[in-house]
Amino acid sequence: MTPALAPNASPNAGPRPRPLLAIDGARKAFGGLVAVNDVSFDVMPCELLGLIGPNGSGKTTMLNLISGALKPTAGAITLDGKRISGLPAHAIARAGVARTFQLVRVLPSLSVEDNVIAGAVFGHRQSWGGEVRDRARHLLDRVGLAGRGDTPTTALTYIDQKRLELARALAGDPRVLLLDEWLAGLNPSELKIGIELVAALREEGRTIVMVEHVMDAIRSLCDRCVVMNTGRTIADGSVEDVLSDPEVVRAYLGESDA
Repeated sequence: MTPALAPNASPNAGPRPRPLLAIDGARKAFGGLVAVNDVSFDVMPCELLGLIGPNGSGKTTMLNLISGALKPTAGAITLDGKRISGLPAHAIARAGVARTFQLVRVLPSLSVEDNVIAGAVFGHRQSWGGEVRDRARHLLDRVGLAGRGDTPTTALTYIDQKRLELARALAGDPRVLLLDEWLAGLNPSELKIGIELVAALREEGRTIVMVEHVMDAIRSLCDRCVVMNTGRTIADGSVEDVLSDPEVVRAYLGESDA
């Protein structure tokens, strides 16, 4: 019997495009604790993927494996078909992966503008001289820090440090942008601006993996969600399907509330 076509599939459709980022059986163990347990998922070019799950589920560890902050115990991670897992973080940044951190990291000895310039010099698309300064100022304007390039980073508020970290991540024109709870801790007006900014990045064709607990952001921004719990993937699909999955509801709310 000829198998039925998937919904909306064309009988003459070509092969599925190659993922830009592919995680295949990634595993990270810290002694007897397995923080990421044989996780696999793909991220397509220009896709905004939400990586969600309850606290302690392994999401940030997964971003650390992708960005090179940690080396996987097993499995492979590839960027455009080339293996990056096991490379040092600076080599992965040069290959095209940039990130923000759950706990904001800025370079305290540098000015705001020089923080962004560092991202351009050491990132995927390197630039120098007048070009890099123009790019830094453009990005600072874009994230809401226009005119503050000479400000010491120690004088920035928490939200402005987050804005700076995003500008620095974008400075190297990454192929994949990893956002680790970038919207956390924002007040309602800041959150609206933050969601609009991430939406604009998506519209310009950036590939983004976003770890986030703000469900309004997940619903409005993401093309697809991968859900982790206790180090494993428990769901992968459209936002609507994933958030209504009983196992996902149990993971967030607990058995008695599901």
